[in-house]
Amino acid sequence: MTTLFHGQLYQRWIERAYMKKVQPRKFKEGDLVLKKRNQAISDARGKFAPNYEGPYVVKQAFSGGALILADMDGEDLPAPVNFDSVVKYYA
Repeated sequence: MTTLFHGQLYQRWIERAYMKKVQPRKFKEGDLVLKKRNQAISDARGKFAPNYEGPYVVKQAFSGGALILADMDGEDLPAPVNFDSVVKYYA
């Protein structure tokens, strides 16, 4: 019983320590981002192939984490992308 209680206290302590340092990622319209490439597509370069493609422009950002992206010419991507699969691009 005491061990279980100690484990729960430890988990709460770790969670609080993590939440102090974590920075929420926010994207707004006009941000430049790189989109993670689909690894299912085979490439002759193998592990030397680039991991991200882009840059893309964030056209619309939803509260649930979905992003509508457009390429630099203004053409929208066919499907929305989750914000977990993009990183900010600093030009």
